[in-house]
Amino acid sequence: MPSRPLTDRVRALGRGRRPRALSVAVANLLPLVGVVALGWNAAALLAMYWFELGIASLWAVVRALFAGRPSEIERDVLISGPLAQRRVGLSIPRTDVRLRLSSLLVLPIAAPVLAVVWLFVGTLTVGVVADGALSPGALDTVALAILAVFVGEGATTLVEYFGRGEYRDHSAQTAIRGVFARGAAIFLGALFTVVVVAAGTLEDDTPIAALDPDAIGVPLLLGIVAVKFAFDLAGLYGDRLAAFDESSSLDLGLSDDPPAPEPADGSLAAPVETVRQPRRARVVGALTTPLGHPGLWYLAGILALVGLAFAIGGNWPTAVTLVTAAIALPLGLAALDHELRHGLVAYRAGDDALVARDRLSGVTLWRVEPWDETDLRVERSRLDRRLGTETVVIELRDDEYRIPGLADPEPILDVFDREADRPDS
Repeated sequence: MPSRPLTDRVRALGRGRRPRALSVAVANLLPLVGVVALGWNAAALLAMYWFELGIASLWAVVRALFAGRPSEIERDVLISGPLAQRRVGLSIPRTDVRLRLSSLLVLPIAAPVLAVVWLFVGTLTVGVVADGALSPGALDTVALAILAVFVGEGATTLVEYFGRGEYRDHSAQTAIRGVFARGAAIFLGALFTVVVVAAGTLEDDTPIAALDPDAIGVPLLLGIVAVKFAFDLAGLYGDRLAAFDESSSLDLGLSDDPPAPEPADGSLAAPVETVRQPRRARVVGALTTPLGHPGLWYLAGILALVGLAFAIGGNWPTAVTLVTAAIALPLGLAALDHELRHGLVAYRAGDDALVARDRLSGVTLWRVEPWDETDLRVERSRLDRRLGTETVVIELRDDEYRIPGLADPEPILDVFDREADRPDS
């Protein structure tokens, strides 16, 4: 009898249960027991919550890494934009989980942001009250509680996110969104506690670092636990609260929905003709790409100024190296960006659609049906006139595709029933 896939076994484990609700209950019961039965002070409680935020951030990165939907990255972003269009990923054996390229492009930015948020919250909360205020006994119980939270968060991620297939509904951005709300809840609650107690126990000229964590009584600590529990419940059942009365909800223009997966159907009805950028257009396009990206000029300027400083100091080898990098690095990045956007793309024109296909990976970048376009025109820039090429612009209802540097755009134009607008000769 063939073995069941790992995701099916985990899905069966979590069916009919609420692992996330159990994880939330455990994460809030532990601080309650610590305050009531183990004598935790404010330092122990805030340390517990701070590490809980770090654990949530860590597992959020894991969820973002294996998110099932492509991440939203602006197409105009240098290198990352065209890379994100390539819907490629590495499949995890015996599962339907994939490690997407677009998620890998988001995490180098998202992970440092989460780390900064965690350190910021800790510096302004735990750093104020935890200096020498944790006894060895409290430190041991807090460490055990942190381990329990880590295991609970991991089990929830395994059973609900992967087992029940929640990862299919998330991109890397939406997978980490909830961590910021938890960080804000911990930060605001801890900051309120520190300020209130400091105002009642410290003199006017006493630094806040002199706050005694033991001065915060049990009722106030229980209040912090209750507020934290309320925030967790709101995050857990936020979808039901939003659906309770949608007519009274306030629309701020911010969408919480993950991006819809784009179609990747590259099949075309015969006959099919392939159009590519000629070599001359690829070379000239790579050289002119820096004109549209001021950041490359800033990079070149910084390297050149540093090289000039070394030249003034008489260190010519270093100066020459930096000046060479000021020229080669921006041009290299520009050439890579242009190749990913246009040079390595083949446009396949059939009777029923136009498909842009990556020549390296073979994936479909986009597809336009003959009835999808709202406008079709041919442009000829000064560069096109010199190269003897033309640029095709396909406008959609909410998007636009530009195909520059084509020696013969007719196969692409023949896909559409609309006659293209051409510039006056």
